[in-house]
Amino acid sequence: MRGIRITVSTKVFNMTGWFFISIATLVCLFPFIILVSGSFSSDQAIRFHGYSILPSDFSLDAYKVIFRYPEKVMRAYGVSIFITITGTVSGLFLITMTAYVISRKSFKYRNIISFYFYLTTLFNGGMVCTYIFYIRYLHLKNNFLALILPGMFNVFYLLIMRSFVGAIPQALVESAKIDGAGEFKIFLRIVFPLLPSGLATIGLFMALEYWNDWYNAMLYISSSAMFPLQYMLYDLLMQAQSVAAIASQAGVRVEALPTNSLKLAMAVIATGPIILLYPFVQKYFIKGVTIGSVKG
Repeated sequence: MRGIRITVSTKVFNMTGWFFISIATLVCLFPFIILVSGSFSSDQAIRFHGYSILPSDFSLDAYKVIFRYPEKVMRAYGVSIFITITGTVSGLFLITMTAYVISRKSFKYRNIISFYFYLTTLFNGGMVCTYIFYIRYLHLKNNFLALILPGMFNVFYLLIMRSFVGAIPQALVESAKIDGAGEFKIFLRIVFPLLPSGLATIGLFMALEYWNDWYNAMLYISSSAMFPLQYMLYDLLMQAQSVAAIASQAGVRVEALPTNSLKLAMAVIATGPIILLYPFVQKYFIKGVTIGSVKG
């Protein structure tokens, strides 16, 4: 087998492409490097000298404040991991099953139900009605379901998943029905295993939303033992700023509250698990975005 000859123009094009990709990569990594460097800098260095690539005055004060009670941080990590995994898996199953139903041409009311889902993206009950419904009627105060249910179903993800399900040949479904398989068995045995790209794409988006959510915890959770990581860090930051403000008004100098570096350290702790997760789903994510955007 004869090898493919690489011309000079192809080499120049590849080198140029790699050069610009390298520059773009450095531009994307630069803010994260500044973030990590600032988290290991002292609060005084950030206040007087600003941010730098390398810590100008190395300090672990911010991490010492966060991990002063390590069991609290680990518990918040556990809550966030539980909510993220439970909500993502449940949401993927629910969205995929719904997409399978409304993508079936044999389903008589699929257009009406699709319009109903789309209508909810234009009109909703609002924050007050939602809060009253969750607290008074569903009794979800200090309940993990209050953190899981709001993000379990997303109409935008449903529309994306419907395009993935619609790309599956109907001949597979029809042949399974001829063999005597029911709808639920067809969905679990045939349709669901053929959607790794769509599941990885939407699953990553849902996992990011669950992991970064702190607003629902602020509304429905008052027990510190049930705080997810994001809200625990937010609460810690608010307490530190409040103490610093009160001390400043009283004329007391407080050195043990590195508020500037504390914000950066919190961002590093919160984004670490997602950065470690992304490489495992990157190939499915890229493929899923490509399939979902171009269909032919």
